[in-house]
Amino acid sequence: MRIALHTRVRADRIEEYETAHREVPEELTAAIRAAGVTSWTIWRSDRELFHLLECEDYARLLAELEHLPVNIGWQARMAELLDVAHDYSEAGATAGLPAVWQL
Repeated sequence: MRIALHTRVRADRIEEYETAHREVPEELTAAIRAAGVTSWTIWRSDRELFHLLECEDYARLLAELEHLPVNIGWQARMAELLDVAHDYSEAGATAGLPAVWQL
């Protein structure tokens, strides 16, 4: 399945956000892959962040990561950098952007 998400980085934290994503912990990326993600890309337009991920089951992904210490630490770090954050708890499974058009 493909999931599109929208978040927004704080205006004064863009560089820090991008730096953080050059240093995503290997333990976290391994856990994301193990939970069924085959691809995750984030694009930035000014402060707007658009995520596209491909995974087996997004609800399962969130459930597997929700209580993982490395993910909890990462989400806390991202919360400091974002004005609009996605709910990466199990409750956020239905919060993806709806598809409007596809070719």
